[in-house]
Amino acid sequence: MKKLKDKLTHFITFRVMNNVLLGLGKLMRPFSKVSNAPVLPNSDFKWAKLLEDNWEAIQNELSALLQHDDHLPNIEDIQPQEQALNQDNKWKTFFLYGFGIKSEKNCEKCPVTTQVLESIPGMLTGFFSILYSGKHIPAHRGIFKGIVRTHLGVIVPESTKCRMRVGNEIINWKNGKAVFFDDTYNHEVWNETDSVRVVLLIDTVRPYRSWGAKINNQIIKGITESVYVKQAFKKNEDWEKAYYSVFP
Repeated sequence: MKKLKDKLTHFITFRVMNNVLLGLGKLMRPFSKVSNAPVLPNSDFKWAKLLEDNWEAIQNELSALLQHDDHLPNIEDIQPQEQALNQDNKWKTFFLYGFGIKSEKNCEKCPVTTQVLESIPGMLTGFFSILYSGKHIPAHRGIFKGIVRTHLGVIVPESTKCRMRVGNEIINWKNGKAVFFDDTYNHEVWNETDSVRVVLLIDTVRPYRSWGAKINNQIIKGITESVYVKQAFKKNEDWEKAYYSVFP
């Protein structure tokens, strides 16, 4: 009975937090220094070139990880709230940073990728997002507009069947190219090819003017200190211990 009550409390708290953050994001729209469109222009982010200049070195580090991809965690193994989006083994991850918290062991395996991430202004999260053949991530949306999401194509099949819809816009990733988008828009992902698709997923602080920046920083601080982030960090820490006992 207690477990059921705890789960219900957890669900209600999460839903309330979602609604509050979505509302605040709408109020802060006029203060954004970058586009509020579903897909943002690369010219809004000077560090896009840093990503694209280093993509081959990042790909090399990823390729070494994929030699043991069966042992990499599913997204919901690290972030349980993603279970609604993934109930198979076709969406795997390798976390380097999560809301400013560094995954030390994982970062040691990817020194170039880590150095690039740590050079990005306002970087909060960085991980490899690995989608296998036939994977579909159903339509969903992020909870807070104060973050901009970036995908760097690292291993991408050359096919229009590997794509993402953000709002009414379609993204076809390309190797070595970065795309920036607002994940509070309804979005959906498909890999209908016979190959794996991997992007380096990065979340950064959206730049705001005036009081918008102060409010955004406080909200992000609250998210970072939340039970959801702490739970994810603990799960990743536990996974690291198990993984590196087999692959030191």
